[in-house]
Amino acid sequence: MSSNEQPYIDPSEITLEESVTQRFQSPSDAFWSGIRDAAGAPAMVLFAGMVGFGAMGKTNGFDVWFTTFTSFFMFALPGQVVLLEMAITGSSVLAIALAVTLTSTRFITMTVTLFPQFHNKDRNRSLYASVHLLAMTAWAISMREFHAIETKHRLSYFVGLGLLCWLISVPGTILGYFLAGMVPAPVTLGLVFINPLFFLLTFTEVKPWINRIAIFLGCIFGPIFFIMDRDTSLLTAGLVAGTLAYFIDRKFLRKKAGVIG
Repeated sequence: MSSNEQPYIDPSEITLEESVTQRFQSPSDAFWSGIRDAAGAPAMVLFAGMVGFGAMGKTNGFDVWFTTFTSFFMFALPGQVVLLEMAITGSSVLAIALAVTLTSTRFITMTVTLFPQFHNKDRNRSLYASVHLLAMTAWAISMREFHAIETKHRLSYFVGLGLLCWLISVPGTILGYFLAGMVPAPVTLGLVFINPLFFLLTFTEVKPWINRIAIFLGCIFGPIFFIMDRDTSLLTAGLVAGTLAYFIDRKFLRKKAGVIG
């Protein structure tokens, strides 16, 4: 490489350095910007999903306190649905705990991809509290926006974004619980799946093509593995689709980009 040549920088990697332009003036400014970004479609979609979950809890005989506490303390709609379904079938506490834990393994990849993008001074024990605000919606939007946010303000933005999403889940669950029976069952179930759908649509806006390829392959392999084994279909489809997308990105897309660069 000559002295005039610039090293190739992978466009799929979000920089951890300070942004060239200053987007926020202070942590408070970043926090309220996160609140504003969450107050639109993300909060409405999550609210609708929790309404569906609340109705689901009422329909299956759970009281309003138990149903609402799962939204407050778990804040993980797929895990909450698994908890209710297994409790309905009379599964043991150990089996329920294991199943809910498996559905929450997605948070591992979310944590290791999002939290290293915070400023070094923010990587301390306080993150144990912030991690409760991590959900599909907050993660996807943060991954999309972080490249344009100064490193020192990313945690404040994330907390504002995640806090509103978490707080809106409680009234959504309560409302759904007391509205149960007033809307058709298919509509109630449809509300539960609005949030995952919004997550997919949001994540397609993230620039790296590997994400879009993984989603596309997941749509193909999901139904196939569901027919083969419905109990493990989600995990298997995600593993296969993600692995293939990673292989395609490493072997073809990055190599092509390196040649062009």
